[in-house]
Amino acid sequence: MCVGLLTGGAAAPPEFRALADVDPTVRQDMRYAGARNFMGRPVEGYEEPVCLLARPAAEALRRAQRRLLRRGLSLKVYDCYRPQRAVDQFVRWANDASDQGTKAEFYPDVDKDRLIPEGYIAEKSGHSRGSTLDVTLVALVGGRELDMGTAFDFFDPRSHTDSPAVSEAARANRRLLRDALGDAGFVNLPEEWWHFTFKPEAFPDTYFDFPVSRASVGSVWP
Repeated sequence: MCVGLLTGGAAAPPEFRALADVDPTVRQDMRYAGARNFMGRPVEGYEEPVCLLARPAAEALRRAQRRLLRRGLSLKVYDCYRPQRAVDQFVRWANDASDQGTKAEFYPDVDKDRLIPEGYIAEKSGHSRGSTLDVTLVALVGGRELDMGTAFDFFDPRSHTDSPAVSEAARANRRLLRDALGDAGFVNLPEEWWHFTFKPEAFPDTYFDFPVSRASVGSVWP
């Protein structure tokens, strides 16, 4: 398989879109652009808190959102396209045993030196290909997040989508999210209830590294 990598400050290919241009009703809480994440600080390459996706994935997300809105629910994305430089920083963080500031919140029961061997942190991420996102469900009125049993990016077996260690209500909400996105063509990663990839991917073999910025993508829609 040929794997490509766009590096440096390259702009996104024209197939990428800002999600807000495709569906402004999807809530966005882009965690890696700020300090509310497992590293406890903004992540390299996240210049703005915007969701960027390959166009087919963005359009599929819009279809899922249309159905959920009729049920009084909305999608909320935590992360979408992720530049390779951010993935590289995650790996450096995971290998830094001296940085344990977020352990109590994000990985209380897993030793940090196990995060890479156990697959919580990887050297390559599907996010960098533009068709993968991290997402949850919120109530349309008030924006309250539905109970999913764990927080986003909680490194623990309880985050497995079918984990029996969370409440039945949380399992039902995870199934609801998985079914809603599955009907639109997304496939869930079984180890992370929040992680979905649209299939077929627009760029299955390319890991991009342009920054997360509104300026990285065109504004033409459709």
